[in-house]
Amino acid sequence: MAEVKLSKKLLRTIGRTNAKYSLMVEGDRVMLGLSGGKDSLTLAHYLNYRKKVLPFEFDFLAVTVDYGDGTDLSRLEAHCKEHNIPHIVHKTNIYEVAQDTIRENSSYCSYFSRMRRGVLYSVAKERGFNKLALGHHLDDAAESFFMNFMYNGALRSMPPIYRANNGLLVIRPLIHVRERQLIDAAISNEMPTIGDEACPGFHFKTKAPHARASTKKLLQELEANNKKLFVSLKAAFENIHESTFFDSEKLRR
Repeated sequence: MAEVKLSKKLLRTIGRTNAKYSLMVEGDRVMLGLSGGKDSLTLAHYLNYRKKVLPFEFDFLAVTVDYGDGTDLSRLEAHCKEHNIPHIVHKTNIYEVAQDTIRENSSYCSYFSRMRRGVLYSVAKERGFNKLALGHHLDDAAESFFMNFMYNGALRSMPPIYRANNGLLVIRPLIHVRERQLIDAAISNEMPTIGDEACPGFHFKTKAPHARASTKKLLQELEANNKKLFVSLKAAFENIHESTFFDSEKLRR
């Protein structure tokens, strides 16, 4: 078995994020939403590594949502078993339900994301976990910010930690990590990643997530002209001046 080695820079970045926002503490029971993509699979290896070296105890379980569309998860299951990553597959009928509920020519990305998130929330609560870890990274946060800004008329992004409506704490340990670092980690360790083509939305006559693709391209173009773009964005997400916007309720305080 080839040992998975994460770079010192990657480990340091995630470690600082965890310390800054107290994402994991003594006695936590953390469930990871493991899609099998580069982000969540790298996070699974990180959590497995941290469980061995942290000076406190926490429980950790990776859960993969099976949509019921026939996706082969055997390589992912074998990889987790080989590296002693605690892992289960939770079977659902999301694919069957989607055939009756998803609208033709609608965007499938947000639909399946909501369905998967709802399942993860339920499984975490049913199994007694107090935190759900997701694999979103800094590029995801930036894309979310620009998509809300350009298409939804809102200034919002992805917080490192928040409380869901059911009381579950959702954490994003990779939120300060760049996507290219996760790509490098997956390639250098030859991880058996599952790509976007496994999304059940590809079976439907629905629109691909055009807004995210165009936003990703825009950010690539902006970064080509400003190498410090994501450094500045990260700093901006921590330096919010609410009183400089047009929110009448906040201006009355």
